[in-house]
Amino acid sequence: MGKVTSTPLFFQSKLLCFSLLYLSTSLFLALYTSLSKTKCLFRSSPFEPLQTPLFTYPSSYGEHKYAISTVRSTCSSPVFFSDYWKVLKEIQDSCKAYSSSSLLSPSVLSYMQGKANSFGGNFSTLERFSYFDHETNVTEIPCGFFKDFPISDSDRFAMENCKGVVVVSAIFNDHDKIRQPNGLGSKTLDNVCFFMFIDDITLKGLEYHKLLSEKSPETKIGAWRIVKVLSKDLYESPAMNGVIPKYLVHRLFPNAKYSIWVDAKLQLMVDPLLLIHGLVVSENVDMAISKHPFYIHTMEEAMATSRWRKWWDVDGLKRQIETYCELGLQPWSPSKLPYPSDVPDSALILRKHDLKSNLFSCLLFNELEAFNPRDQLAFAYVRDLMRPKMKVNMFEVEVFEQIAVEYRHNLKHESGTGTGIGGSWTKRTKMASPDLDLVFGNSCRCQKYLLEMWGESHV
Repeated sequence: MGKVTSTPLFFQSKLLCFSLLYLSTSLFLALYTSLSKTKCLFRSSPFEPLQTPLFTYPSSYGEHKYAISTVRSTCSSPVFFSDYWKVLKEIQDSCKAYSSSSLLSPSVLSYMQGKANSFGGNFSTLERFSYFDHETNVTEIPCGFFKDFPISDSDRFAMENCKGVVVVSAIFNDHDKIRQPNGLGSKTLDNVCFFMFIDDITLKGLEYHKLLSEKSPETKIGAWRIVKVLSKDLYESPAMNGVIPKYLVHRLFPNAKYSIWVDAKLQLMVDPLLLIHGLVVSENVDMAISKHPFYIHTMEEAMATSRWRKWWDVDGLKRQIETYCELGLQPWSPSKLPYPSDVPDSALILRKHDLKSNLFSCLLFNELEAFNPRDQLAFAYVRDLMRPKMKVNMFEVEVFEQIAVEYRHNLKHESGTGTGIGGSWTKRTKMASPDLDLVFGNSCRCQKYLLEMWGESHV
C-alpha cells in the first residue's frame, strides 16, 4: 500500500488562507501608497533638514488646531524637486546676478508718486484700465503707497536688506495663528527671509499668550520676523490691509528677486527654495499659483462669494462683474490655454519679481481697492487683459495639498477675537436679490458671458 500524504491542518482552512492573502495584499498596497506620496514630490537626494523645532508654543495658544482634512492621497500632476544643494547654489547665483544688475533697467517698472486720501489712490475704472497696456503706453504705474505704510524704521531697513527669497504672511484682526514652516533645509534660514505682518489686535492676542511684548522693537517668533503695522491709518477692512503685503510684496521688499505669499491659515511643508525652483524657475514662469478646487469661471466664484457671504456687499459684487464684462472679460474656454482656469486658490502665491509679475500685482491691487479684497474675482480680468502677457503656472490642487497644510481660521466670539480680547470687523450683508443666480443672471452686460458659460438653456 502506497504512502499517503496529508495537507497540513494550517492550510486546510480556506478562510485562514484568504485572510492571510488579504492581509499581505493590504500591507503591500499601504507600503506602495506611502512610497508613492514621497515620490510624488521628492527625488532621492542628499538633504539635511533642520532637526530641532523652530519654536515651541504655549499650550494655550493652540498653534495647530482645526486642521482641514483632505481626501486626496496622491498627486495627479507630480512635481519633482531637484537636489537641495544644487537648488541652493542656483538660486544664490541668480539672486547675486539680480542684485548686481542696474535698477534703472528699462525692464523695471516706474511707480507713480504722490499723496492721496487712500493708500491706493482710489482711481476710476477708466483710469485703472488705461494702465493695463504697458507695451505701448510705458508710463508710471499707480501701485499703492499714496499714504505712508506705518511700520518702524528698523523693520523697513530689514525689508530693504532682504536680498534673494522672501516668504511673506500676515495676520490682521487676530484671524489666524502663527505657524512655523516645516521641512526647511539646514541652510535655508541663512538664505530666505520670513516676514509676518500683524496689526494691533493680533499683537494683543500674542501678548495675551506671552509670545511677544508690545514694547519690544524687534521680535522674532521662530522663523518669522514680526512686523507691527498701525493698520488704523490704512483701511477699515483688515482683509484689505492684508492685501498690501500680499500683492505689493515687490515694493515692500525692493531687493528680493523671488517671493512666496503664504496665507496665515497655511503651514508650509516643503522648503521655500525647492518650491521656487520647482514651480517657478524650472517652469520658466513669472508666477505660480494653484487652481481653484471647484471653479474655473470668474462668474462661478462671484456667485459663490455672494451665496456664502464671503463679502458683505452683493450689489458691489454685481457692479464689479458687470464692469469686467463690459471691459472684455470672457469666460474660460480652451482658447485661453495655456491658462487652465480663470479662478485660482490664492492662499499660496510664488512670484519672480520681474516686469510682468510686478505689473500684474500693481493692477490687481488697484482693482481690490476699487471693489473688494476678494482677489479671485479680479484675477482673470487683470491676467487676460494686461500687456505684456504674464506666464503663469497654475498647478493642480493635489500639488497644493502636498506642499501645504491648511487650518481653520480662529473662532470668533461676540466680544471680538478668539482670545476674548480686541475687536472684530463686520458688515451687515447687503443682499441684492433673494435669488443669487438672478443677481448676475439679470445683468445685460454679462449676458454674453453667461450664454458662453452655461448655454442658452440655463440663462
